[in-house]
Amino acid sequence: MKLDVKSIDGKDCGRSVDLPDDIFGIEPNEHAVYLAVKQYLANQRQGTHSAKERNAVAGSTKKIKRQKGTGTARAGDIKSPIFRGGGRIFGPRPRTYGIKLNKKVARLARKSALTSKAQAGSIIVIEDMKWDAPKTKNFTGVLNSLDLAGKKSVFVIADDNPNVYLSSRNIQKTKVMRAQDLSTYDVMNSGTLVISEGAIEKIKATFAN
Repeated sequence: MKLDVKSIDGKDCGRSVDLPDDIFGIEPNEHAVYLAVKQYLANQRQGTHSAKERNAVAGSTKKIKRQKGTGTARAGDIKSPIFRGGGRIFGPRPRTYGIKLNKKVARLARKSALTSKAQAGSIIVIEDMKWDAPKTKNFTGVLNSLDLAGKKSVFVIADDNPNVYLSSRNIQKTKVMRAQDLSTYDVMNSGTLVISEGAIEKIKATFAN
């Protein structure tokens, strides 16, 4: 698949790039994409939730009343879960929500996500952005020229570029990331995937390893 390269002003640069079919033109595997997105969201959970059960609640262990003859139910101590201030029954405990995903499945999921975007016509290739200083105005101008203002988009760049990242940091619904950090979730969660020329080579190198 070939796409025309656009400038940061939204105009054609007069050249095109070839998106490899083994990455952007495979048969999408929806189940692999589902598993990759599920893993990503699961890994975002901290799992630090915790509640005090009866063995962790501070309180006396003295038997609060005699066993028989009171006319009410038996009670061992004040920390019983049935009393106010007692422990919680089967409360949440710290745990890890991360799930395992095979490398081949993860690679297939990323290729499937990129292919889906390519088939939907939601990929734009632009020239590399090189700015001397971070300015939100510059990045806003790029969004306006590509008709992406107020729309969900992910900009994929080749290498670390603090000026580009800082220029986009205060803009909602847009995200800038390196090609090697691109995940299946980021691709599927974006309305439009904007890839710089240099990032395409990085994506090829990522799947070549």
